[in-house]
Amino acid sequence: MENNAKKWNVEQGDDRGSSKVYPPPAPVRVDQTKKKRKKQDFWVIVGFLGPALLIYGLYVIYSIAMTFYYSLFEWSGIDTHMVFAGLQNYITLIGDHVFWTSLQNNFLLVAASLLTQLPLGLIMALLLFSPIKGMRFFRSIYFMPFLMSTVAIGILFIYIYDGNFGIVNQILGQLGLESWQRGWLGNEETAIWAVIATVCWQFAPFYMILFRAAIVGIPEELYEAAEMDGASSRKKFLKITLPLLIPTIITSSILSIIGALKYFDLIYVMTDGGPNNSTELMATYMYEQTFTNFNMGYGSSISFSMFIIALFVTLIIIVFDQKRKGAN
Repeated sequence: MENNAKKWNVEQGDDRGSSKVYPPPAPVRVDQTKKKRKKQDFWVIVGFLGPALLIYGLYVIYSIAMTFYYSLFEWSGIDTHMVFAGLQNYITLIGDHVFWTSLQNNFLLVAASLLTQLPLGLIMALLLFSPIKGMRFFRSIYFMPFLMSTVAIGILFIYIYDGNFGIVNQILGQLGLESWQRGWLGNEETAIWAVIATVCWQFAPFYMILFRAAIVGIPEELYEAAEMDGASSRKKFLKITLPLLIPTIITSSILSIIGALKYFDLIYVMTDGGPNNSTELMATYMYEQTFTNFNMGYGSSISFSMFIIALFVTLIIIVFDQKRKGAN
């Protein structure tokens, strides 16, 4: 006991043996503090994300599940009598030539969006950085189509494409191309292209804003170093601007594809899928079956097919992007 007491006095110090007094070490509770902090962080995350996840689950996940559920029935959407049909609606859909026409038109719109809207958006974004006076005015002009109501754009272009008084036919007449004049929206061969041109005109400014924001984020030092090396404007675009815009191009492509696959409003205003279903899209055909023919089950099968197609195409793009990143 005496030896232990002396040892304590030597290590800790007392009034007689040392001028330094060391208190006994406090118990360490690091693990409990970390657990408490993690718990607090978890509830903070739940508090911020919970409402958004609830709304997303209710209006997206639940809606997708219910769409598939309704597609398994023959139901008008009005009465309470629902007849279980299994996959019969999907079997009927496979043999529906109008659905395949609408799917073809959707992919035409996808191709036109990728080959027209994105290049136009990039060109307009690059023009905004050119040393031209009054560029703020052009910026407003470029963005004007995207600010207009879709219904207003549809009605405007109905008059532009009018076979008798439309400005398109008047310009063709002034150029001596009377043989090219026609009722653009009333002709099965030209109606879909007339509508696609209108869609591209409306949404190109949206991609202009995306590309402009991406170009602003490119460090100016890269261009200065390229100038010191004697690089031309073309080489700076190909070697600096374009490679650094690839993430934005991929994001824009996904947005363009999904938007084209579910597009509805402008087609509905301008042609309502006509003439003779030549401008029918999956969304307009779904609307017709559901709310005009009161065939909720069949319309739900079209809607769920749209979801599957859009999801499949999006996953292909994401996988391709991941492989590209892995290769780099």
